[in-house]
Amino acid sequence: MKSLRLTHSLRSRRTPAVAGLAHAAATGLCVLALAAASSAVPALLGGPQPTAAAPARSAPHWVDTWTSMPQLTEPGNMPPAPFTGESAVLVDTTLRQTVRVSTGGERIRLRFSNAFGTTPLPLTAVTVALPQDGRAGVDAVEPGTLREVTFAGRRSTTVPAGAQVVSDPLDFGLRPATNLTVTTYLANGQASLALTSHPGSRTTSYLRAGDGTGERELTGATPVNHWYLLSDVEVLAGRDTRAVAVLGDSLSDGRGSTTNGNNRWPDQLLDRLRGLPGGKRVAVLNQAAGGNRILNDGLGPNALARLDRDVLAHSGVSWLIVFEGVNDIGTAEATPAAQRRVTDDLIAAYRQIVVRAHAQGIRVYGATLTPFRGNTPYDDPAGLRETTRQAVNAWIRTGDAFDAVVDFDRAVRDPADPGRLRPDLHDGDWLHLNPEGYRTLAATVPASWFGRP
Repeated sequence: MKSLRLTHSLRSRRTPAVAGLAHAAATGLCVLALAAASSAVPALLGGPQPTAAAPARSAPHWVDTWTSMPQLTEPGNMPPAPFTGESAVLVDTTLRQTVRVSTGGERIRLRFSNAFGTTPLPLTAVTVALPQDGRAGVDAVEPGTLREVTFAGRRSTTVPAGAQVVSDPLDFGLRPATNLTVTTYLANGQASLALTSHPGSRTTSYLRAGDGTGERELTGATPVNHWYLLSDVEVLAGRDTRAVAVLGDSLSDGRGSTTNGNNRWPDQLLDRLRGLPGGKRVAVLNQAAGGNRILNDGLGPNALARLDRDVLAHSGVSWLIVFEGVNDIGTAEATPAAQRRVTDDLIAAYRQIVVRAHAQGIRVYGATLTPFRGNTPYDDPAGLRETTRQAVNAWIRTGDAFDAVVDFDRAVRDPADPGRLRPDLHDGDWLHLNPEGYRTLAATVPASWFGRP
């Protein structure tokens, strides 16, 4: 086993827009006419730079640069044998994971979650490094970049059941939109099978027996396409660096995207913003999970229950995009009464999300729900669920609860059959999108949303 190499590398409402940049940012976008015609359009990216006369704006603060929504791991997503036993998990196990950050910085912190654990989670050792060739989903790291992570000055820590732990700040240079490797060793593992994870990582992680936190390559490791335990990476950034969080389901979590390709629509939104002035100061936080619902628990807690944990409590969040509700419609009974009820309940829930986020000074943007005709089991013969989707979308467009609206439905529906997705944009199930479909969503989000609050 190679030794660890420690190195020193490493609501307020909308404000007026800048016309020239607004024209450039709007090119090629499918933006809802109502938002575009508003006399109160948000400020665009960029704006005045901090000066000596404005020290509060130049003061650094912590901003989340990567997140994953914590979930209780289902049996089919548990670590494979021998890493899951009869009553404990990850005993004497090294877990190496790569994550793609959004904004960069010279100091970082990690957060580990035991949100669904019923027993304490002891972390024996943690390191960070840059992955080999900067790639996602690899088990090797770049020589000379391994750094030890500490917790209150100690190498080890224990995360209480239901809690999270934040690491000490670490000097580690991290460039925007690059990958980071986090390696964790658990000598004793977790003494239950209630493991906190994010199964829909679309990124390969690695498991191996023994302490490999200081090794450049995890030879003989077992690959798994899940994230476990790690929930956040934060960077210390300038005051004008802030984050947009995405509250969503599998359409934001990236089902249909490419494993290790980081081409979910929030990833592609990040890529697009980085090409615009000021875009590198916008972090994009994907707080979505497959099967998630707004009103009822499913795969993960319902969105109303997790809003505080997954959005309001996160560092540096100034904006929230809500793109969720399809699973509520699709899992409700296909009867007139049930669909009327889910329509009313979704509208009430959207209002609650807006009120609670506004109380924290966060602007909230609504996204219309995309088509699912042809999908089994969501499409019903009488079209009752489609009627609900249309009613909910009509309210999102005209209800005046959101600060602005992006019309994802209009962007990806088939013009010849608006109840269906465009055939070239879905992944085969008439519900989820392929990478080009996700690119279309990302291109539809107005860059003008992410100016100064």
